Amino acid sequence: MPGITLDSPVAAVLGTKSKKDKAKADALAKGLGVTTVGDLLRHFPRTYLKTGELTEVANLQEGQPLTVVGEVVQSRVVRGRQAHRVEATLATDGPSLRLTVFARQAHVAEWQGKRLSPGATGVFTGKVGRFRDQWQLTNPQMVLFGEADDSQEASALEMVANRKALFPIYRTSGPVETWDISRVVSFALTVVDDLPEPLPDDLRDRHGVPDVATALRWIHAPDDWGQVTSARKRFRFEEALTTQLVLVRRRAAVRAQGARARTGGGALLAAFDRRLPFELTAGQREVGVQVEEDLAAPHPMNRLLQGEVGSGKTLVALRAMLRVIDSGGQAALLAPTEVLAQQHHRSITAMLGDLAAGGMLGGADDATTVALLTGSMSTPQRREALLQIASGEAGIVIGTHALLEDKVSFADLGLVVVDEQHRFGVEQRAALTDKAEGHPHVLVMTATPIPRTVAMTVFGDLEVSTLRELPAGRAPIQTNVVPLRDQPHWFDRVWQRVREEVGKGHQAYVVCPRIVGDDVEEGEVDQEDLTEEGTPLPAVREGSLAAVDEVAPELADGPLQGLRVGRLHGRLAPDVKDRTMQEFARGEIDVLVSTTVIEVGVDVANATTMVLLDADRFGVSQLHQLRGRVGRGGLPGLCLLVSHAEQGSPAMDRLTAVAGTTDGFELSRIDLEQRREGDVLGASQSGLRSGLDSLRVLRDEDTIVAARAEAEDMVAADPALARWPLLAAEVDEWERDRKSEFMERS
Repeated sequence: MPGITLDSPVAAVLGTKSKKDKAKADALAKGLGVTTVGDLLRHFPRTYLKTGELTEVANLQEGQPLTVVGEVVQSRVVRGRQAHRVEATLATDGPSLRLTVFARQAHVAEWQGKRLSPGATGVFTGKVGRFRDQWQLTNPQMVLFGEADDSQEASALEMVANRKALFPIYRTSGPVETWDISRVVSFALTVVDDLPEPLPDDLRDRHGVPDVATALRWIHAPDDWGQVTSARKRFRFEEALTTQLVLVRRRAAVRAQGARARTGGGALLAAFDRRLPFELTAGQREVGVQVEEDLAAPHPMNRLLQGEVGSGKTLVALRAMLRVIDSGGQAALLAPTEVLAQQHHRSITAMLGDLAAGGMLGGADDATTVALLTGSMSTPQRREALLQIASGEAGIVIGTHALLEDKVSFADLGLVVVDEQHRFGVEQRAALTDKAEGHPHVLVMTATPIPRTVAMTVFGDLEVSTLRELPAGRAPIQTNVVPLRDQPHWFDRVWQRVREEVGKGHQAYVVCPRIVGDDVEEGEVDQEDLTEEGTPLPAVREGSLAAVDEVAPELADGPLQGLRVGRLHGRLAPDVKDRTMQEFARGEIDVLVSTTVIEVGVDVANATTMVLLDADRFGVSQLHQLRGRVGRGGLPGLCLLVSHAEQGSPAMDRLTAVAGTTDGFELSRIDLEQRREGDVLGASQSGLRSGLDSLRVLRDEDTIVAARAEAEDMVAADPALARWPLLAAEVDEWERDRKSEFMERS
């Protein structure tokens, strides 16, 4: 059929003559994002069924979609007054399934009964249900092998099913069935002759991947698993190369921008280093040198600093800020919450001492001013902070999203530090960096450790520094799971342990996933992990998850009676939150019942114990972050993960993994293996289902590393990629697409 290209609408191969075809074209577009023939050919099978053997079936769940190759072992036609049905038993390589096919007319029921006579085999798909303690498929879609049918749809499917050893199974939507996609893909492969090949011949030879036409044929209609493997290898490498080219080019573009070198010249950093009461760790010294070299370069620093909870990232960032101040510039630290911004302001001011009292009586000679700007400040406080920032009096500016407002202007913004950078979108970071004249240096920090290939895939446009060792004085943290479903009597012991720690003069956190009742605090609970029904805890009202406003008084009047119990959550007035944290830091509160507002940045050395209620409601990285709030003052820490999750469930496996290691990098890999990459990398922030199509950053580590090397060589040889126009077009499309935004937001 002449005139059909990859850019042709999918209707060109699907057809639009009938209402059914139009409905399917609409479902492909809205449900699967397939609007063109090119989209269709890149909609790869999610799995394959072996047509020569029965499908292995295990771990069935009611309501799940199921597609199997099965054999009918018995059947009968049951006639009724208004409707008739065929009941059959389908054998699989596992439990048998009961098939029920309804028909209004008797002759249709008889025809279906003949089709489903014992010995018939085919592909059956539908939703699994339970009826009289037996698994069943009701009114399944089916194609029987060897069945004669003159219709175009059945003939096309019969060709695929009978002539190929592997039957492709696709993601579907609405009225579109997997064989609809198989049929139109088969047709498209015969009519689209001009398939552009973006990968150069020599590159394909080096990496042993087939050309695009062969790979498409092998992935949609393979003769064997070897063809599937080769085709997948090709498309994963192509995606890895495209994403790496986007990131390598972006990195090169940043380096090409001019920036003022910040080489110091003042005495503030030297004075600070002389006053440090401890030695920097080897990692802090190493990263400090890297940052110093970046700041001295005539192009912007663009560095990611990742490290374990408590590894000293803030100190590294503070030394970088002081170097910029020594050069005559200002530094801004952007924090995601007021609690964290206030904590940073207090801790940095305390670390600097009189070096933070610039222009004040008693301030050191080389002192600067540390300004705080948050949305809840009073008008006079806000006015004073804005004047300090605009005049340059404030060398260090710490704030929340309030820093992004148009009214905020800097005298000479030289460095932007973004803490917990995954909480901010690309537009928010740009709103702050745009306040600088020229291009400021940028340091982004995360306490959520990232596997190497995740950093390479998502942060490939950044230089990456890692702090692995903990400073001296950090004590080990013992983590135990408290499985209340199996051991409900252990709950009393949880509160006994809290009382014991308080009796030693220490303090404790109790973390809840909710503020009150069933009302989840927005932005506090890791929503992607809310996958199971809540189970009431003994100290919580029936039918609800643990809530701060309910747990705090119940503990104060019950198992923790006589202790000073405070509460903290994101909906309290800012001055109340700040006062509560200061009281806890001063030791005036024994037990702080809180939501996850204390997840990052909160540093109370005397806190040794953390109890996480409904711990299965939090993600792996979130649990690790929360646990890092204890054991910070040289005292051994204790973390108790309280849960009603069932043994062997994914939720309990997650808790067991957290209890089994305090290595955040190992936990980050476990997290990535258990959850979709899009979720871990932040795809939900940009509204995308996933940021990667074929690629998986742990499974495909070798592919990503190889693609990275190729991308660096190609950009070095030809930054515009003019030698490879088709590949350059793919890269340009990526950069225009929201997937590029996904990578920056992550």
